[in-house]
Amino acid sequence: MMLRRAILSAGPSILRQTPGNARVNAALMHKVQTRAYASEGLPMNTVLLFVPQQEAWIVERMGKFFRVLEPGLNILIPIVDRVKYVQSLKELAIDIPQQSAITSDNVTLNIDGVLYLKVQDPYKASYGVEDPEFAVTQLAQTTMRSELGKIALDSVFKERESLNIAIVEAINKASNAWGIVCLRYEIRDIKLPTRVMEAMQMQVEAERKKRAAILESEGVREADINVAEGKKRARVLASEAEKIELINLAVGEAEAIQKKAVAKAEALNVVARSLDQRGSSAASLSVAEQYVAAFSKLAKESNTIMLPSNSGDMSSMVAQAMGIYQRLNRPVTQIAQTQNEHDGKDPGEYFSDQEDIPTGKEK
Repeated sequence: MMLRRAILSAGPSILRQTPGNARVNAALMHKVQTRAYASEGLPMNTVLLFVPQQEAWIVERMGKFFRVLEPGLNILIPIVDRVKYVQSLKELAIDIPQQSAITSDNVTLNIDGVLYLKVQDPYKASYGVEDPEFAVTQLAQTTMRSELGKIALDSVFKERESLNIAIVEAINKASNAWGIVCLRYEIRDIKLPTRVMEAMQMQVEAERKKRAAILESEGVREADINVAEGKKRARVLASEAEKIELINLAVGEAEAIQKKAVAKAEALNVVARSLDQRGSSAASLSVAEQYVAAFSKLAKESNTIMLPSNSGDMSSMVAQAMGIYQRLNRPVTQIAQTQNEHDGKDPGEYFSDQEDIPTGKEK
């Protein structure tokens, strides 16, 4: 170490003293500086060494692996023992540079990511590979290209998580011999060619227009269905209202007919009771007057009238009127039965139909 420092301190003077061997001295100076800079990151053997937490120091004794120093106090023999490698046991994040890859549908894209790894075996990480980070970075790039070649472009966006898992599994299979375990891999940016981006944008716009058209048609359909349902409901309600109205009219008409029949029966009962209470003479007189008045009215309204054969005999006319009265004086039950048989005709009409009207003469 002291020799290196002496050479480094005397380097400029050596170059000045031997101008003829400038190239050789420059190469020697560069080599010494490189070794010195490489050794500056390693701790020196001061007999008592304190290893920080989450670090592993690889110690060589006379150029051969001796042991791994654990965190805490450690004692080494000067000159014989030397710290060769220092491995950090913390989780490391390595930036994977951007690279091009071709998908299964022949689309070229540029993709980069971040790799998270951790040193699991310091001995393998020190002696299994020259530069662990560089080796893992190259392995991640090749694995990523291989996995992207198995899927299509649409699946790159849909199956991003599964793609990350596949890359981690592939890296762990190869990095097991290096004492390094890959914890996870995250795809960061995916850059597509300009034409592919334009085509995807057109596809997205077409899909949005399609969805808009579908939603509009569904809205029109729902509106038509609602209008049809409203008309159907209105017609049903109108028919039900008309039905109820007809039922009410029928019920009202039936009640009216029933009440008319009851009133008519009551009137007939009153007439029958009146005839029973010594009103036969008055009834005979009234019937005779109505009979004569009917023939008088018929004679005034037309030139041709129908007269009975005995129209000059008033006594016979009165006798006929009394016959009508006797028929009117029958029991009410017989009158009601006769009325039902003749389809609800008026009693006066019934008796006039049953009466034998004499054949008239034409003047």
